[in-house]
Amino acid sequence: MFRRNSYGVDGRNAPVTRTILIAGAHGQVGQHITEQLGESEHTARAMVRDDSQTDEVADLGGEPVVADLTADVDHAVEGCDVIIFAAGSGGEDVYGVDRDGAINLIDAASEAGVDRFVMLSSTGADDPEAGPDALEDYLTAKAEADEYLRQSGLDYTIVRPGELTNDSGVGTIEIGEDIGLDAGDIPREDVARTLVATLDYDALIGETFEILSGDEPIGEALEWFCSQ
Repeated sequence: MFRRNSYGVDGRNAPVTRTILIAGAHGQVGQHITEQLGESEHTARAMVRDDSQTDEVADLGGEPVVADLTADVDHAVEGCDVIIFAAGSGGEDVYGVDRDGAINLIDAASEAGVDRFVMLSSTGADDPEAGPDALEDYLTAKAEADEYLRQSGLDYTIVRPGELTNDSGVGTIEIGEDIGLDAGDIPREDVARTLVATLDYDALIGETFEILSGDEPIGEALEWFCSQ
């Protein structure tokens, strides 16, 4: 899985400028993603649900586009190279947004020929029934969206963080394939950094992994995972 390429021997891709759609750009993780991409060479297309959210994501460096995940999203996807799915219902409509909204966007990405799709999922999505009853529907929705993405034919990466916190990010994580639902937490800012950083590694295409707060710098952790 470890790949040598024109950027060097650490598995990273050669630098390239992309148009990246952030689904859920007004959410807590999505705002971090938008800000990080807004400071990069990439174009951060910030997808929000209504006009009242456009100014805030624009201030973060995003180019706002208004679209509803449960309706037509073709205009948001058009011309994008990459999609990062960071949307969520906040527990109010997990099947409508976390599953069906994700599936709707995956279908649009397939039709538009999007190069890559990065999914924000959750630890516990590999076995929803083993988690707390209160999370079963959420984890089931995530699991079904993840599986749909795997079967879509898109180049994908699925990132499953532990419990999300609003602590300041520190840029270090723990990474693995089966860390578990109750193993720990991680700041949303570091989740966003990890989602963005996956785009530097073609070796992460087709991979699903879990992350928590840890001691390894994000880039080094991803390089280690690529080498396994």
